[in-house]
Amino acid sequence: MKLFYRKYGSGPPLIILHGLYGSSENWVSVAKSVSDRFTVFLPDQRNHGQSPHSPVHNYNSMKEDLCELVNELKLQKFFLAGHSMGGKTAVSFALSWPEKLYGLLVADISPTVSEGSNSIAYNQHSKILNSILSIDLKGIRSRNEVESLLKSEIQSQKTKEFIMKNLRRESDDSFSWKLNASALLENLGRIMEGIEPDDMQRTEITGFPVFFLKGEFSEYLPESDFLKIRRLFPGAEFIIITGSGHWVHSENPEEVRKCFLKFLDS
Repeated sequence: MKLFYRKYGSGPPLIILHGLYGSSENWVSVAKSVSDRFTVFLPDQRNHGQSPHSPVHNYNSMKEDLCELVNELKLQKFFLAGHSMGGKTAVSFALSWPEKLYGLLVADISPTVSEGSNSIAYNQHSKILNSILSIDLKGIRSRNEVESLLKSEIQSQKTKEFIMKNLRRESDDSFSWKLNASALLENLGRIMEGIEPDDMQRTEITGFPVFFLKGEFSEYLPESDFLKIRRLFPGAEFIIITGSGHWVHSENPEEVRKCFLKFLDS
């Protein structure tokens, strides 16, 4: 799949992958902040942003999308980073093509944990996606109407604001969603899957720096998973992003910026 992407700066190439419900827009500020040291590419993953929609949505397909983009950009080697769902995509790519990477950064996600249909996280995402799908945009006249409808189902103001970034006004003043909520809901089980070492042909990756960023107040990357992650990446370094939850790049962008610059020092 040919992905839409944004490009900033000059220097060694760095690709950053957004998370579920996100897009390349979410990482523009961070990309610009390191654009004097890196050439930063920000793709929209499938079913998000300005990239194509598809009924298929799993880590194998997203890994292949990224490989296609890398070939299109003619990148022999690059730095790779990903947040949440994008972090799992980045790990999948790293396990398949480690020789292409100068370094790997995974922001606030444990790639080894599977969140089944009975988990809190799965049910939260299911509720969000069903809320999006329940809104009939044909009769909507303003963004406030949509936000009001979401408010009854989604309690977190930050989550509502994040979802609202996916609402697009068309040229005829109607509204549409950038993300493909129906495909994401249909594939939610696959999105929540973990990447287990036993499922991989290569179970130990070394030779480049690997950083895992954990939001201080986030539960998406529990310390109990550090040992399992080190079975995949023995040299992995775990960095706590202070004062932040899951959205480390928006809640403490300066610390995240320092972590990217640490790539070059490594």
